[in-house]
Amino acid sequence: MERGIQQFKADFFKALAHPMRIRILEILSQGERNVNELQGMIGSEGSAVSQQLAVLRAKNLVSTVKEGTTVIYSLRDPLIKDLLEVARQIFNNHLVESISLLEDISKQS
Repeated sequence: MERGIQQFKADFFKALAHPMRIRILEILSQGERNVNELQGMIGSEGSAVSQQLAVLRAKNLVSTVKEGTTVIYSLRDPLIKDLLEVARQIFNNHLVESISLLEDISKQS
């Protein structure tokens, strides 16, 4: 049972292991978007955005609603927004530590 949960977690984090997927999730944290809107905000061609959306859909991180011929994407779970914010805080903490270490090194020179 424990191994299954660990595998689920690993698969979940693998789905986050691409810069464009992270950017898509960050954008969707602000509200739903269609592919054309995502392409414009990311500045990438449609096929690349569509590929990454397919991965996010397969891992149940985003959901879709079809409105006519347009597919609207949104976060499947609003807690993903919180996860991204916590990750940002962790990275900021690491950057602060690195900057402090660099300052200490430069003082020794």
